[in-house]
Amino acid sequence: MKKRPNQANVKPEDEESAGSFPFTRGPYQSMYREKLWTMRQYSGFGSAKETNARFQYLLKNGQTGLSCAFDLPTQMGYDSDHPMAEGEVGRVGVSISTIEDMELLFKGLPLDQISTSMTINATASTLLGFYVAIAKQRKISPSLLRGTIQNDILKEYVARGTYIYPPAFSLKLVADSIRFAHSTSPKWNPISISGYHIREAGCTAAQEIAFSLSNAFTYVQAALDAGLKLVDFVPRLSFFFNVHNNFFEEVAKFRLARKIYAEEMQKRFDAPKEILALRFHAQTAGSTLTAQQPINNAIRVAYQAMAAVLGGAQSLHTNSFDEALSLPTEESALLALRTQQILASETGITTAVDPLAGSEYLEEVSEALESKSRDIISEIDRRGGMLKSIESGYVQKEIQNAAFQAQLEIDSGKQRVVGVNCYEGEEKAPKNLHHLDAKVAKDQLKRLKAFKAKRKAALVHSSLEKINRESRQLYSGNDAKVCEAILSAIEARCSLGEIADVMRDVAGTFKG
Repeated sequence: MKKRPNQANVKPEDEESAGSFPFTRGPYQSMYREKLWTMRQYSGFGSAKETNARFQYLLKNGQTGLSCAFDLPTQMGYDSDHPMAEGEVGRVGVSISTIEDMELLFKGLPLDQISTSMTINATASTLLGFYVAIAKQRKISPSLLRGTIQNDILKEYVARGTYIYPPAFSLKLVADSIRFAHSTSPKWNPISISGYHIREAGCTAAQEIAFSLSNAFTYVQAALDAGLKLVDFVPRLSFFFNVHNNFFEEVAKFRLARKIYAEEMQKRFDAPKEILALRFHAQTAGSTLTAQQPINNAIRVAYQAMAAVLGGAQSLHTNSFDEALSLPTEESALLALRTQQILASETGITTAVDPLAGSEYLEEVSEALESKSRDIISEIDRRGGMLKSIESGYVQKEIQNAAFQAQLEIDSGKQRVVGVNCYEGEEKAPKNLHHLDAKVAKDQLKRLKAFKAKRKAALVHSSLEKINRESRQLYSGNDAKVCEAILSAIEARCSLGEIADVMRDVAGTFKG
């Protein structure tokens, strides 16, 4: 088996060095020697005001980027006053219905100096519009904005479920948002192609690579079909991966994702090598957290975080130990952040560009994982691509089968989980857990009612009509500028739910 040299002795021109195609050893030549990964803790709950306070708290304690969770009504395109939103306002993320909510969420935060990630998909174009709109209100050029909208709608149909429109229209909307971001905010990542949620749904490491990369190739083709050039958007594609428990397999997974992506992009699209460095955010695995002996989760998270760093992550979220029981408290969120800071500051892990280079065991794991991943990608291609594989139910069935097998192994004891099927002991629940205040929903509804009461009805109506026209053009496969129409509607004080309803009327809703 071929041994790889230690990075310290590799010359920049070496084709296997970090920063060189196919980027197996890292997307940048110097990796963390020059710049640490972004410590981006995922936060969002209750009101915009509460979430802003959590952002400020984490930034004060050394967090280096923002990551925002939104509640289900926001994700599904419903305002807080919609009957479908009842009982869900602010529950699993922050509630955002209007530009005023967005302004409160980022109050006092320098949008031109920070990087913000938003976990939003079906309504991603609208949330990006909100972000651009509040920047313009503050006289900040949208061209200075840095961050990411997840916007990976394909994985919603197989793993997460927060879709609105049918897949074909959704894919066109993603392509339109990529075009909009390129022209308006060229430093912004208009999509974060997510293997994370597919893995949370139960898939294997090989499936996580194959399904997320196959989704990526589908988005690339959609953007090309919309008239964009590879150099316009490929450098701004980003990825989001899970960090599970099998330490060496996870390290291998990240390295292979870069390698397979670069090689396949060149083969499929003749893309220039210099734009094919895959960059990714990682999050420790929520599905591995246990309600039993929850303090053990802090240990799981630490090892998972180390795997992400050894795999070359550009950005990292570490879960809080109490997340199997509730939203994180300030104390548990701080411990999760400190986990990253200790890893970066005290372990020496950042002194080598690729610390596991030359590991024979890692190479063995990589070879097996690569073979499985490429076989799955080939099968998706044989079935006509990812969109057809999703529409036929193939991808969903494969994930379900993998999840079922994994659960069987836990139930049988073949896969050991400390505190669950081995080393069980007396339970000690955390003393302090986060509880959502019922007052949040009442206050949100009151603010939304006041917002809608002071608008110019004629301007709202004309702005929504413009979205209708552009959406119909997009639906028909013609040139359209839906995202510009959304931004104009936001500035005319249209709400998120109103914008989504217009596109529901045009495209319909998808019944999975």
